[in-house]
Amino acid sequence: MNKDYLDEKGRIFDIQKFSIHDGPGIRTIVFLKGCLFRCRWCCNPESQEFGIQEMIVDGEKKISGRDVFVREVVADIEKDRSYYQRSGGGITLSGGECMCQPVFAKALLTACHEKGITTAIETTAAVNYDIVEQVVSETDYVLLDIKHMDAAKHKEFTGKDNVYVLENAIKIAKSGANLTIRVPIIPTFNDTPAEIAAIADFVKDLHGVTKMHLLPYHRLGLDKYTGLERDYLLKDVLPPCEKHMERLLQEVTKAGLDGQIGG
Repeated sequence: MNKDYLDEKGRIFDIQKFSIHDGPGIRTIVFLKGCLFRCRWCCNPESQEFGIQEMIVDGEKKISGRDVFVREVVADIEKDRSYYQRSGGGITLSGGECMCQPVFAKALLTACHEKGITTAIETTAAVNYDIVEQVVSETDYVLLDIKHMDAAKHKEFTGKDNVYVLENAIKIAKSGANLTIRVPIIPTFNDTPAEIAAIADFVKDLHGVTKMHLLPYHRLGLDKYTGLERDYLLKDVLPPCEKHMERLLQEVTKAGLDGQIGG
């Protein structure tokens, strides 16, 4: 088989090992540079620009972003094969947005499948469906963010509307992909029962989709904004309390979905 895809080059800013989130089992998360959105709450602001950046971390200068070949990433991932086998884990592509680098993303996922390693992606899928289809074809678990049903409010808080997101959610579901919908719960943006119920009503009609996870807002990326000399627009917004998250979860279960907090 032609192995040219092992020489595909992409740009990442981190590889995180031994994660128990973002897909089943113990996972290695590869964070890609570049994103379509500018979410006000983004905990990885260094992911938004494709360009390599300099930022201050703990008082020290750090370069965010490096170019890598598929073969070297796979060699690193393979070191933890035993953990994947025991736990049902594998690799997850995160970011940023993996579909901003579709050729590299597909090549990396293909290479992992060649090694018997399961694959997952975190995505908004806010691109043309031909790109989505290429990446999803090599993905075992699709974790798709749906942030809001209202296009105007979506654009206000993320910089773009949600038209592609919703259209592609329907298409990905119809393709038979193993699809889980995830909703970041952001106070002032989408944390009312009515807003979550609207998303749940949409999700319950997606072909074969049964899971909807609610991800509570946090401010763990706040220092990164300082390090990039950027303003954090939600600095006065507090994370939702457990009681409120449970109330929102009720809207998910009322829609007949398998809901959970976190994921």
